[in-house]
Amino acid sequence: MAKANSGSNKKKRFTPSPGGIAYVALLCAADKMKTHFEAVFAPFDITGQQYNVLRILRGAEPEGLPTLTIAGRMIERTPGITRMIDRLETKGSVGRANCPDDRRCVYCRITEKGLNLLELLDEPVQEANRAVFRGLDEAEIGQLIALLEKARKGDESN
Repeated sequence: MAKANSGSNKKKRFTPSPGGIAYVALLCAADKMKTHFEAVFAPFDITGQQYNVLRILRGAEPEGLPTLTIAGRMIERTPGITRMIDRLETKGSVGRANCPDDRRCVYCRITEKGLNLLELLDEPVQEANRAVFRGLDEAEIGQLIALLEKARKGDESN
């Protein structure tokens, strides 16, 4: 008969690293903020990613940008940039034109309707920014930005 092994069957408790704890805290905060912003965009029948595309195109006025350049500037990477542009075009917020020098290149421009939509969203977005960071003062927000940039640049070396 085998002798019971007292204590050796205990599982070791996993202790996350400070980086693991920071990662979870960052994701939880980002999810809460994203949910807050999606509620701001919903009445305007737009998603956060669509807002991001329009914001990028407003900054590229009047020339516009090629589709792949927009994709590269997105906050959240999305494999469906063409479908997203299609939806925005259907809504009348974005127009597209082939580049005269290279027919494979499609330039996207924000329309007057898209500019009007962004103008309507400017104040609600600013209020949402104030709301989600209400617990931090200006110096702390500056520190947060610096730390996030430092973390992002450190990850780029991989």
